[in-house]
Amino acid sequence: MYDVGIKDETIKLGQFIKLANLVETGGEAKEVIAAGNVTVNGEVDTRRGKTLRHGDVVCIGSNCAKVTAAEDDDYFDEATANDDFDYEKWRNM
Repeated sequence: MYDVGIKDETIKLGQFIKLANLVETGGEAKEVIAAGNVTVNGEVDTRRGKTLRHGDVVCIGSNCAKVTAAEDDDYFDEATANDDFDYEKWRNM
């Protein structure tokens, strides 16, 4: 199991399993959730829109991720980004 930080207090199940790289696409997320292959805190949940909070543990098979609060440097916030940031240089890295 590994921790995945989110910047808000909650996140939807379908969004979280993509963020945690438990699935690659939204379509795949929808399929595995509907098929009953996803557990939240040890119980199967088939609601893609289920609200997750810090501390929830989500598993697909033996791959598990825990919802945690993001550290300040865990995510990019465009509103507080450095105005001198060179997007072209970053894109070409």
